[in-house]
Amino acid sequence: MAENGTRVTEFILMGFQLPAELQFGLFLMFLVFYLITMGGNLGMIMLIQSDPRLHTPMYFFLSHLSFLDICYSSVIVPQLLEILGTDKMVITYERCATQFFFFTLYASTECFLLAVMAYDRYVAVCNPLLYAMAMTPQTRLGLIAAAYAGAMVNTVVRTGCTFSISFCKSNQVDFFFCDLPPLLKLACSETKLREHVIFLLAFLVITTSVSVILISYFFIVWAILKIRTAGAKAKTFSTCASHFTAVALFFGTLIFMYLKGNMGKSLWEDKIVSVLYTVVIPMLNPMIYSLRNKEVKEALKKAFKRIRVFQGE
Repeated sequence: MAENGTRVTEFILMGFQLPAELQFGLFLMFLVFYLITMGGNLGMIMLIQSDPRLHTPMYFFLSHLSFLDICYSSVIVPQLLEILGTDKMVITYERCATQFFFFTLYASTECFLLAVMAYDRYVAVCNPLLYAMAMTPQTRLGLIAAAYAGAMVNTVVRTGCTFSISFCKSNQVDFFFCDLPPLLKLACSETKLREHVIFLLAFLVITTSVSVILISYFFIVWAILKIRTAGAKAKTFSTCASHFTAVALFFGTLIFMYLKGNMGKSLWEDKIVSVLYTVVIPMLNPMIYSLRNKEVKEALKKAFKRIRVFQGE
């Protein structure tokens, strides 16, 4: 419902509401970031598929991480660029709900996938002799399916709770995409019960994923400390450092955004944090895994060498 009693059929995304010069500067910056995100993650997927040395469980999961980064960045960034180019944007109620659904699905799946990747590193470091038997192709597919299934449950309930709210205060969303905190500010019906359900689901998704990651890394660190030579310790740690960096960036922003006590009260803070995990982190992930991973760097060198040979012909 809108202020005049009619049902809301569209929302106006207000974006950042900055001077035109700053809007244009942000447009160019985010466009470059998005192109790097697409190129980096697509390149990572192609590299993993083309190099037999990367056909291992760890890189199988990494290729799915790159796929998710492409998907959830593409749900948000093209629309963000359109808003920056036009200052504000009209979006239908149905499109807003669809965007909310898919963004929640991809972000939730990434939470579970990062937990799966931590478990994979735990098995590789703590039980290396059993690694091949533990991480069979069927097991990998099962873990990926479980990540998507858990995310789907969270997404359906979260979207249902959010879009069963009556919106009547306004149809102007003080944000650059359809996210929970700014939508709650437009509610005219009681939202406490729905907020509690949404908060509980977010808490369960994040705490379950973080618990698996922390337990996995506890045993990983314990195993590393028992290694006698410094070189072997460094080599073992390097296999986990990229993943741990990605985990810290992703979950740090999510925890600030969705588990803080003042949900929706500081939308400028929310906008900045949302830019981090929708624009910046998907761009950084391929860099984190390529710059800190010897096998990826060697595969990149091999790929560039093949390109030079092909150009020479």
